[in-house]
Amino acid sequence: MADESHSRMKIVSADAGYVLEDVPHLTDYVPDLPTYPNPLRFNPAYSVVKQYFVDVDDTVAQKIVVHKDGPRGIHFRRAGPRQKVYFDSDEVHACIVTCGGLCPGLNTVIREIVCGLYHMYGVNKVLGIDGGYRGFYSRNTIPLTPKVVNDIHKRGGTIIGTSRGGHDTSKIVDSIQDRGINQVYIIGGDGTLKGAAAVYEEVRRRGLKVAVVAIPKTIDNDIPVIDKSFGFDTAVEEAQRAINAAHVEAESAENGVGVVKLMGRYSGFIAMYATLASRDVDCCLIPESPFYLEGKGGLFEYIEKRLKENGHMVIVIAEGAGQELLSESLQSGGQKDASGNKLLQDVGLWISDRIKHHFAKQRKMVITLKYIDPTYMIRAIPSNASDNVYCTLLAQSAVHGAMAGYTGYTSGLVNGRQTYIPFKRVTERQNKVVITDRMWARVLSSTNQPSFLVPKEVDEAKKEEEPPTGLLDGENSKDGDQSDVCQINHN
Repeated sequence: MADESHSRMKIVSADAGYVLEDVPHLTDYVPDLPTYPNPLRFNPAYSVVKQYFVDVDDTVAQKIVVHKDGPRGIHFRRAGPRQKVYFDSDEVHACIVTCGGLCPGLNTVIREIVCGLYHMYGVNKVLGIDGGYRGFYSRNTIPLTPKVVNDIHKRGGTIIGTSRGGHDTSKIVDSIQDRGINQVYIIGGDGTLKGAAAVYEEVRRRGLKVAVVAIPKTIDNDIPVIDKSFGFDTAVEEAQRAINAAHVEAESAENGVGVVKLMGRYSGFIAMYATLASRDVDCCLIPESPFYLEGKGGLFEYIEKRLKENGHMVIVIAEGAGQELLSESLQSGGQKDASGNKLLQDVGLWISDRIKHHFAKQRKMVITLKYIDPTYMIRAIPSNASDNVYCTLLAQSAVHGAMAGYTGYTSGLVNGRQTYIPFKRVTERQNKVVITDRMWARVLSSTNQPSFLVPKEVDEAKKEEEPPTGLLDGENSKDGDQSDVCQINHN
């Protein structure tokens, strides 16, 4: 059975400030597990690959920009196949579940998990859990084979359905145990990953030989540590169509204003990258950068200035931007959805109405405003070529890790390398745009918009938004909390 320290992170320290934030392994709490030769040794497709198996000591650095005398910093275990596996192919009974909102690439991940298990490891028992977490205990399962999933990457959505909420850890693990499932692949965002961590903890508490693996899914790109989440590239690319349409509408009318609302509840990455990619955007508004409407240096003044100069303008706004400006009558009263996310008002409609009302009241300039909200069109499309490749790598890395006996981890890309990241690291905070970073400066330079920040706010932002990079930039409160660390020194 599990010991009391099972919820703590495995930290391995070595010379020169090297730190490995390791992921759990089945042998941590299930002793004397047998091992088997990796079936890939006999797979003709991989016979020509030089050094195909990953060395047990291979790790990937979280930061690749370091000072010559600085510590080597935090590392994560490198993903990939190991020479020995802890599951015999015939004994594997895997399941896949998708949770939360839709995102381009979900079907591709499902397909590549199924095909990876089948073609690389000879596993033919894979179930799809219908309708998210609650499907474990309230729905029928869907048998998944390479034939069933063959063409699903060409379609948007998820063939096994999804839902928000419905997480009952005890019922989920009971279902896993009753069905004889020993590999669980969970695809979802930050709320889903917290649920996956709870499932892993309960599996470990019961001493079950069950690998619990997650693949991070968030179209907003708000999961920390990883380079990006799957579906993000597709979302940015598809957002161009909406921005182009808004630009055509604005350019074709006298004093035309096009407003486009994009995804980004807490993080403005889609709006930021879509703005940079388009070069037709005159103002980008994101949750991380406060703005105000009226007065000197406000949004209304900038719109008027831009219309006088160009005769038209395009505004891109993330759905979570400016929520603090909405009047109390429009607030949702702190209501939350089934995933625990605060319900947001439509800031796109609100800001469009405020702009039209302001210029109607001023009577200085007649404007024509068009509002475009492509949110659900973007979420529902299939992933593009770049995301399809990325989904394949994420899915295959997850399969390799589970077969090698690793558990309680997320498969993710760090500095261009596939890694295994402990659940704790991807659930402890959200990834946000740093408005004191060069990338946001590039946006301001591209749009020529004001920052809407006074010097005092800039100073505060610099203090608040120091990136939590742990040992390289000094210990922060999360990385330095020894109550959540199980440390091993290798000197």
